[in-house]
Amino acid sequence: MAEARIGTCSWKYPSWQGLVYDEVGRGVNYLAAYSGKYDTVEVDQWFWSLFPGKPPALPRPAAVEEYAASVPENFRFSVKAPNSITLTHPYMKTKDAALVPNPHFLSVPLCVAFLKTLAPLGKRLGPVMLQFEYLNKQKMASQALFLKALDLFLSSLPGGFTFAVEPRNPNYLNRAYFDFLNEQRAAHVFLQGSYMPSIVGLYERFADSIRGTAVIRLHGPDREGMEKASGGDWSRILAPKDEELIQVAKMIRDLVRRSVNVYVNVNNHFEGSAPLTIERLVKLLG
Repeated sequence: MAEARIGTCSWKYPSWQGLVYDEVGRGVNYLAAYSGKYDTVEVDQWFWSLFPGKPPALPRPAAVEEYAASVPENFRFSVKAPNSITLTHPYMKTKDAALVPNPHFLSVPLCVAFLKTLAPLGKRLGPVMLQFEYLNKQKMASQALFLKALDLFLSSLPGGFTFAVEPRNPNYLNRAYFDFLNEQRAAHVFLQGSYMPSIVGLYERFADSIRGTAVIRLHGPDREGMEKASGGDWSRILAPKDEELIQVAKMIRDLVRRSVNVYVNVNNHFEGSAPLTIERLVKLLG
């Protein structure tokens, strides 16, 4: 039977005291306390892995083992793959800097090495998310070339994993893309926020193509504005999105009805406090 898991993007926020944690500070195992309230979390810290003059960074084995030991067996981590795998070119220092190809882009050996570091998570590992930036014509000539490269990459990876793709090109979100995901038995990451189209409208267009697993990431449209408004205090709803949440709840119910397992990862930047947004969403789901 399909299920929906709802958690947050990352977890170590002292301002969640009283919402998630009884106490905060040195010596507190935030993840263990978090897992007493939620059954999933998004790990994005291993995404940042491409640094000038250094080999791609991979998770420290001790950290992975600590995370596994901090949560019960029925807990699930959705993990972002390193951006050393998903960036076509390293980030530019200036807008007019020349593009330099990333030699690790869609590297199968690097991804296999990354997956091996996650072995201690065992059954606690949920989707492995491949987050791509917006790919302009200079970085990727066409969607066809993108799907061809991704096809070769996914086809070469070991089985037993759920891979979820997050393309940030709105024009890539078409029938060819969703057909490709089904051929590869990969999931789509619905990103609500930034410059991406409404996930609800996208789902209504391609609901019949969503199978197996789906990831919903609730980000807001104005990260910098929310950072400034919150002042680092993520314990309040600052920008309520009542209608969006109603529609997202409807989408989640329909996905589960269609036998799709759903991971919902809520960011503080969506409304101002991920735990409070989850409370609101759970109420809507009944």
